[in-house]
Amino acid sequence: MTTTAQVLDALSGVRDPELDESLTDLRFVAGVEVDGSSVEVRLRLPTYFCAPNFTYLMVSDADAAVRALSGVEEVSVLLEDHFASEEINDAVGAGARFAEAFPGQARGDLDGLRQLFQRKAFVARQGRVCDSLLRAGVTAQAVAAMHVADLPDGHDSERCLALRAELGLDARGDAPAFLRPDGGALDAATLPRWLRVARLVRLSLEGNGGLCRSLLQTRYGIEDPEEAAA
Repeated sequence: MTTTAQVLDALSGVRDPELDESLTDLRFVAGVEVDGSSVEVRLRLPTYFCAPNFTYLMVSDADAAVRALSGVEEVSVLLEDHFASEEINDAVGAGARFAEAFPGQARGDLDGLRQLFQRKAFVARQGRVCDSLLRAGVTAQAVAAMHVADLPDGHDSERCLALRAELGLDARGDAPAFLRPDGGALDAATLPRWLRVARLVRLSLEGNGGLCRSLLQTRYGIEDPEEAAA
């Protein structure tokens, strides 16, 4: 029998596409109910007007993640307190595309948008790994010469590998560890400029993530886990 813990674990792999953070870490999961082979998930977002395209991706990805669990036969993922809750919930429940949720207002699918944010996340994650190596005393020349197999252990390196797979980039051990936006290998001469851009992208993601946490905490009166532990 599927457990709540298993559902939450599945949802931990679903990410806010703009922030590249999991729904569980962001505390967007408002509740999970398991009744035999049926699962209901309730999602909440920081504001009533969060962009419907990002929102649809999260709801549909959450639905797919739970459906993939062994023993689950019925899934209901319900977005709460959002101006497009009804349209998005109905579309995801029926297996419809984003454009079908908003006929006459949206066109095509969201694959291009998803890939855009995956690329931004990849740049930011690479920047974090690169900065950690430079702080540890690794030279720019040595960083530029590294291969995937040389990447240090850690969450950011693991996420870089996952994003390579999602973007269709070479993730073999002998592939260059750090890539330009066009997929080419970085060299020591271009690394400083690339790293400045990567830091800006990273700061943008981190700043937006912090804002979303604060708005969610204020909107729903959620206690800050760090303050609660103090």
